[in-house]
Amino acid sequence: MTPRDLALACALLTRLPIPVATEFAANRGAKAAWAYPLAGALVALIAGGIGWGALALGLSPMIAAGLVLAGQVIMTGAMHEDGLADSADGLWGGWTKERRLEIMKDSRIGSYGVLAMVLSMGLRWSAIAALGSALLPALLASALLSRAAIICLMAGLPNAREGGLSRAVGRPGAATVTLGVVLAVLLSLALTGWIGLGLALVAAAAALICAAIARAKIGGQTGDILGAAQQICEIAILAVASVALV
Repeated sequence: MTPRDLALACALLTRLPIPVATEFAANRGAKAAWAYPLAGALVALIAGGIGWGALALGLSPMIAAGLVLAGQVIMTGAMHEDGLADSADGLWGGWTKERRLEIMKDSRIGSYGVLAMVLSMGLRWSAIAALGSALLPALLASALLSRAAIICLMAGLPNAREGGLSRAVGRPGAATVTLGVVLAVLLSLALTGWIGLGLALVAAAAALICAAIARAKIGGQTGDILGAAQQICEIAILAVASVALV
């Protein structure tokens, strides 16, 4: 493990201007996956700061939540949202594994993808607006745990296609997965107390459901599936946090 793994994780999962040597990125690959939760936390910290600033200026919780989401989308390039949309189109728009993967690779968005995006943004928006003073710890916990879910799916499911970003990055080993998950859970506990353990269990349940659907429909995972799992886990965590932490 190396501190430069965080820079690589940020380069892969965000649009933040953090330089990474090409040779290091090519050689490190999935070994840097333990830092994915930290990359997500960095995005959440900046977006949460925007939300706190909006609330301090007297803006409504709904407007502050919208600004939080806008900040997240800008900083990540909407890559996880794009994965959710592509997964929804492919998994429910095709009848065979081959057709589902073909649809997921298509850059055009269909009805299932549009609906998935609208529902995702709406549910997250509502949950974030309801967090109140728990805004920052809930955002950080959801970012940490949902990215830990990505690592678990990368390791636990085979690649569903021969090419693509997920196969290029590779599959993390047990030590990488363990470090990433333990780090995410411990930081979530530090941020939210024992409620963080419940949030981790919620994330695990959501990730298992995503994994079961992906295995049944396409036989494994792709980059789009990983993005979709992150979004679904984040929605579940924020929904529970909006009740448990308020």
